[in-house]
Amino acid sequence: MKKSQDILVEVVTHFIDEQSEPSANRYVFAYTITIRNNGNLNAKLLTRHWVITDANGKIQEVRGEGVVGEQPDLAPGETYQYTSGTMIETSVGTMGGSYQMIDEHGHPFDAEIPEFVLSVPRTLH
Repeated sequence: MKKSQDILVEVVTHFIDEQSEPSANRYVFAYTITIRNNGNLNAKLLTRHWVITDANGKIQEVRGEGVVGEQPDLAPGETYQYTSGTMIETSVGTMGGSYQMIDEHGHPFDAEIPEFVLSVPRTLH
């Protein structure tokens, strides 16, 4: 059975100042995800599950098919990268979750998305 750690997920975040409106508690962030198949079997991403938490403790859970309209199928050693975004009500928050995947033998598994911080520049030191 494929292990979650065979799929490496790396994240880079970026605050989108021009789409944000702090006076209205609207903070928009982009995140670029790189998914790498470090295993020895093909792995297809089927669905995603995000847990997004703002500094007030408000939690948004997002579930859906694929990522940015795609369900990438990664051969061993391959990477897939995409950029998406989210909006929270505070200048700092966190995101994390998992991708529900299936290997080439039809065995489902979850690939963990390690929790990462969303932060307006110069908010955290």
